[in-house]
Amino acid sequence: MDLLDPLLLARWQFGLTTLYHFLFVPLTLGMALTVAIFQTAWHRTGNVKWLHLTRFFGKIFLINFAMGVVTGIVQEFQFGMNWSAYSRFVGDVFGAPLAFEGLMAFFFEATFIGLWIFGWDKLPRALHLASIWIATIGAWFSAYFILAANAFMQNPVGFRMADDGSRAEMTDFFAVLSNPVAIAALPHTLFAAFMMTAGVIISISAWHLLRGRNVEMMRSSLKYGLWGMVVAFGGVALSGDQLSLVMVATQPMKMAAAEAMFDSACGADASFSVFTLGTPDGSAELFSIRVPYLLAFLSTHSIDGCVEGINDLNLAYTTEMFPEFADRVDGSFAPIVWVTYWSFRWMIGLGSIAASTAVAGLWLTRRKAVREVPAWAWKLAIWAWPASLLAILVGWVFTEMGRQPWIVFGLMLTEDGVSPNVLGWTVLISLTAFTLIYAALAVVEFGLIVKTAKTGPEPLPGPDDPDPRDIAVADTPTTVY
Repeated sequence: MDLLDPLLLARWQFGLTTLYHFLFVPLTLGMALTVAIFQTAWHRTGNVKWLHLTRFFGKIFLINFAMGVVTGIVQEFQFGMNWSAYSRFVGDVFGAPLAFEGLMAFFFEATFIGLWIFGWDKLPRALHLASIWIATIGAWFSAYFILAANAFMQNPVGFRMADDGSRAEMTDFFAVLSNPVAIAALPHTLFAAFMMTAGVIISISAWHLLRGRNVEMMRSSLKYGLWGMVVAFGGVALSGDQLSLVMVATQPMKMAAAEAMFDSACGADASFSVFTLGTPDGSAELFSIRVPYLLAFLSTHSIDGCVEGINDLNLAYTTEMFPEFADRVDGSFAPIVWVTYWSFRWMIGLGSIAASTAVAGLWLTRRKAVREVPAWAWKLAIWAWPASLLAILVGWVFTEMGRQPWIVFGLMLTEDGVSPNVLGWTVLISLTAFTLIYAALAVVEFGLIVKTAKTGPEPLPGPDDPDPRDIAVADTPTTVY
């Protein structure tokens, strides 16, 4: 292995940048909705605890949003730096959803976030509330345009090849936006984002309740987080089922690699392995715990369905579908099997752990005062968010590594997308620099969020304080942000 291989280093740099950026994306998507819901509760009930929770989680939302913007811009610059051949090939198609994301959705989102930040004492309450809801919708649109761009890499649609074969040219923008991969991925992404957000809320609430601080507010936010985690996990499971059907239809090799399934099988033989040990190359199975029929059902929604294996798919790819690429991939179109197999299971397993923690929390806190909940339960709940976060990250590893060796499925190999004139040592320098800078930014981000979380919301008014309903919105300072 050449450690200065530009392709290898460029893939590492883009992968690390993407995963780092995605640390902030799900929390932005989910926390925007949370803040909007809390502010709506205050608007409708007049209960000041919802106002304080809105402001408190709004601070965390804004800290996270600012960091996500910075890392997202850097990520897009890499297309022209390390992946110029890829950019030239798909620019006519890929640029459209990215332009919509940047020029419409992001600025739309950012504008209304600005109105929300500075409009507390300047906008009517209803209009101020509308601004955070509009910002939330803008964030979701932004996510969809990015998913539509990514979906083209998974399932190219709405294009034709240029006469000289040098690039893909968009012929149908609606087809690009209505790509079945993007449509299936959006609810899966949003539910997963809310799972992570619920995990953060659970962790913060548990930390305060363990210490007996802000009990009334934190009980409300804890209940919201626990139920949010359970509901979101159900949404992830249902949307993931639909996404797997689309994956089987568009990228059957990814499903075969996710199961380390080399030979096609039907019915009972198309079983799902809960745990498998195999040879290092993944070609032979040493030990496995399997559930009969489950893979057939997940792939076809029929217990008698058939699932194609790696060997049969590879033969079809090599001889019928993509023979011009066969020599370039040494005759194998399969991704790295062990990475795909285990990332798929870690995604499911970590998500299940997070949801199980929420179910246990609902059981332990039913009809109980905070002091009656054992301390170990609060300490365990503080670690609720890492499981949901890691589930999302390994899910993206599965999605992108499972597409290999393609950078655009069926059209362009990953090795053909790298910039031809970029030297390995220059990529190594930028990779090292970005890793160090991002590590420092991670410390800053984590420190700010932890400091804000530990400070907690403003305390509720005491019995001798004025009635909160008599306090005008104009008296609420914007400097809290």
